[in-house]
Amino acid sequence: MNLPAEDYRCYNHPDREAYISCQRCERLICPDCMRDASVGFQCPSCIAEGAKTVRQPTTLAGGAVSGREGRVSMILIGINVAAYVAQLATGDRAGDVYQQGALQAYVTADGDYWRLLTSAFLHGSMLHLLFNMYALYLFGPFVERALGTARFVVAYLTSALAGSIVVYLLADPATVTIGASGAVFGLFGLALIFLLKAKQDVRTLLVLLAINAFISVAGPNISWEGHLGGFVAGVALGAVFAYAPRDRRTLVQSLAIGALWIVMIAAFVLRTMQLTP
Repeated sequence: MNLPAEDYRCYNHPDREAYISCQRCERLICPDCMRDASVGFQCPSCIAEGAKTVRQPTTLAGGAVSGREGRVSMILIGINVAAYVAQLATGDRAGDVYQQGALQAYVTADGDYWRLLTSAFLHGSMLHLLFNMYALYLFGPFVERALGTARFVVAYLTSALAGSIVVYLLADPATVTIGASGAVFGLFGLALIFLLKAKQDVRTLLVLLAINAFISVAGPNISWEGHLGGFVAGVALGAVFAYAPRDRRTLVQSLAIGALWIVMIAAFVLRTMQLTP
């Protein structure tokens, strides 16, 4: 490049002398604009343009890869613990937090619809809380890593709601139900599908599921309905997330999740009509 001396100026900083050309666009660049490239240097504009053509990594389900895996799972654990502390601080089962948040079909049908979700953040005892939070600690980050942040939050809340809906449909309407078990069993279902998709050994998980299924049915004061609803929702969501066509994955996943919510809402409306005069 043969230019008059006064024309050797950086294209981005005309007041600065420049004697190096960008390897991509061949414009002159000053030291502040030099960006290391595989060969020589490139200017900031070419670096930015090149970055647009690089495919960004995605999760198994097509979500954005988070730089802090497991963060949402830890936040959920914190919310559950905080809710339990608030429950104890306000009188436990006799206090407002428990009384206004626990799921009881007759009261819910009378207009307290929020109980379908708030009940998933309350617990009956410290042991109950510890069991659920330990399961969330073990399985949450794995599922979160496979889904990405947004999809994980949607899956967790959908599983929690599905567990409550099945309780609402099948349990004695006078029964009071609390706990994150529906959401946790949803994580079990999601993890099972993802492991099968990856052709991993699922025997340990199946044994864990069998033990939990037995406890759910045989144990006293355990909501097998909530466990069943959460697990079925988790399996359904896992299948959608893992096997949706890659070229229209987000659309298929959104439609499937929307359809699941419509089914749950319809079931809730029908059951509410049965419970209210």
